Parts: sequence; structure tokens; C-alpha cells
Amino acid sequence: MAKCINCGKESGLISKTLGVCLDCVRKDFDAVLPHIKKVHSETRKRFELPYFPPETPDGAKCNFCFNQCQIGEEETGYCGLRKNKGGKLKGGRAEDGHLSWYYDNLPTNCVADWVCPGGTKAGYPEFSYSKGVEYGYKNLAVFYQSCSFNCLFCQNWHFRNGIKSSVKTTAQQLANCVDEKTSCICYFGGDPSTQIIHSIKTSNLALENKKTKILRICWETNGSMNQKYLKKIAEISLKSGGCIKFDLKAHDEKLNLALCGVSNKQTLENFKFLADYFKKRPDPPFLVASTLLVPGYVDSEEVLRIAKFIASLNPEIPYSLLAFYPCFYMMDLPKTSKNHALECKEKAESCGLLKVKVGNVRLLSDAY
Repeated sequence: MAKCINCGKESGLISKTLGVCLDCVRKDFDAVLPHIKKVHSETRKRFELPYFPPETPDGAKCNFCFNQCQIGEEETGYCGLRKNKGGKLKGGRAEDGHLSWYYDNLPTNCVADWVCPGGTKAGYPEFSYSKGVEYGYKNLAVFYQSCSFNCLFCQNWHFRNGIKSSVKTTAQQLANCVDEKTSCICYFGGDPSTQIIHSIKTSNLALENKKTKILRICWETNGSMNQKYLKKIAEISLKSGGCIKFDLKAHDEKLNLALCGVSNKQTLENFKFLADYFKKRPDPPFLVASTLLVPGYVDSEEVLRIAKFIASLNPEIPYSLLAFYPCFYMMDLPKTSKNHALECKEKAESCGLLKVKVGNVRLLSDAY
């Protein structure tokens, strides 16, 4: 049970770390913003990450993501990876990817597994080996160990402990991991936006040298990359039969700032941009959206806003609502309840979305 530092309300649906309730985020944001900034600064201090995207005068400018960091000499960007050495930015390029990877047998637990060629009959025979699940094939899962957001509920937060390690993987080394049984690559993390050049180079090399006729290229992202790079990955996914999966944390910028430390303006603009590509290749779905149902913060009202936004672009875009598991700095919140998930699903469908699914159902609880 935590107490909102602004209005004094107590509830099991208020994060002790964040310290403010949803109502105050929405209705009294100016009052709670200084506290929210302090919270995010403290959570980043533990990992020796910059508190805010640097704006050093005459610093080297990084254009990989929306943060547009201006990084001073020997400083790092908000992601903790990009560093200014002698006036040049190092880290995250084709020759020095900071990542881990593994093979995942299909069907895999992917945000898009219910609509993609690896787990369904979608895209067969041009983009899939099977008219159904691609049993016997695998996904090359690439986890980029850096991120442009600071989500207090991060499910993969452990990567922050290893951001400064010296292990590097070149794009060529990663592309060489694609074998005759690899039918798709998925970049996630962290987030691929901070190492977008590396993922693009890897993809091009893998497609040039692929040992099989099918190799789908997918990205799972917070959608914060610079739009000039977004265009490049869109073309790669479109032609290869892959999909781009956007994690829409919130629609309200104020809530995104509270939960993730940064704005979501670029994310929404990028999603809107990609919606035009969906029309070019609806099968398999080119664009997929998801939202983590964080109890007390991402309620049915927020999901409705997100769903209306998606439906206004194309009601055929698949939307997955993901169950929350207490993690990182929101360990004190409960798991998403069945009632919460079903209410959000009904709200999403009420605005015309045709493909809505509740994911991670095994995590749903009966409480709250």
C-alpha cells in the first residue's frame, strides 16, 4: 500500500517508487512533474546512466533516436552506450554491437506470434515454409543491451548491469548466425533504436547471404528511432515478410513521461508513418501494436485512447494487450487481473479494432 505524495490517496495500485497516482498524473501533472523527474534520476543513478538526455553545447549529436543527445567529450548518451571520444561518437554501429543473441524454436513467445507466419498460416507460401506453425525452424532472437526509455516496470532491466562491458559483436558476426533452419530474425531489447545502424547492416548482410529462400526480419521496439532509419527498416521488413512491433506504453504523453521518463511523441508519429505501409502488405500483418497493462496506471481509459488512435489509422492492425508481472521498480504493484484485461479488451474492440488479443494470460490474477 503506497501513498500519493500529491493528493494523499493510499492504494495498492500506487507504485511506492513513483509515488504519484494516475489521477494526479492526468489532472495535476505540473505539480508532480518535479517529483517524477527526481524519481527517474534516482533510478538511473544506480546504473551510472545519464539522468536526462545530455544537451552539452557543441557536443557531438547522436541522431539514432528521438532523444537527440548532444554528448560532450568523454560523456555518454541517455542510452548509456553512445560515447563521445575525440569528437566522434562510438558505440552501437555495425562494427561494435552491444547485444546478446540466441535461437528460439518456432513457434516462439513473440508479441506477434498469433498473426505472424512463424505461428500461423499467414504469409504462406511466399513468406513461410508451412501453412501453419513452422515446426522445425527457428528464430534468431537479438537482444540489444541499451535503451532510449527508462521504464520503471522494465521486464528486461538486467541488461543495464552490463551496458559498459567490453564484449562486442559485429554485424557480420551476427549475420553469420543465420543458418538453413533460421526463418526469421527479431531485434528487441532494451531497444534496437539505440543501435539501429547495427540491426540494419546485419539484416542486409543476412538477406544477401541467406542460405534459404525465406528470412523474415522483424523489430520489436518502443518506436523512438529517427524516422530516416525507420524508413529503412520498414522496407526491409516489408520485402522480407517480417513485421514491426510497436510497444505503445501509453497514449497520454504525461503518463509516458511518468512511467518511462521520456516523451512518446516520436513513437506515435512513427506508428502513424508505418500505418501506410500496412496497406502495402496486410498478409502477413506488417505492423503490430502491444500495450503492457500496468495496474493502477494503464487502465481501460488509456487503452481506449490507444485503440482509437490505432483504429483511426487502420482497424486491421493487430493489437495485443499484455499482462503485467511485478518487476524492477514496480515490484510492489500486483499482476494484471483478469477483469482488468477483459475490460481493456472490450474497450479496444468497442472502437472498431478487429484483431485484439490478451497476451501472457498465464500471468493474469483473480485479485483487483
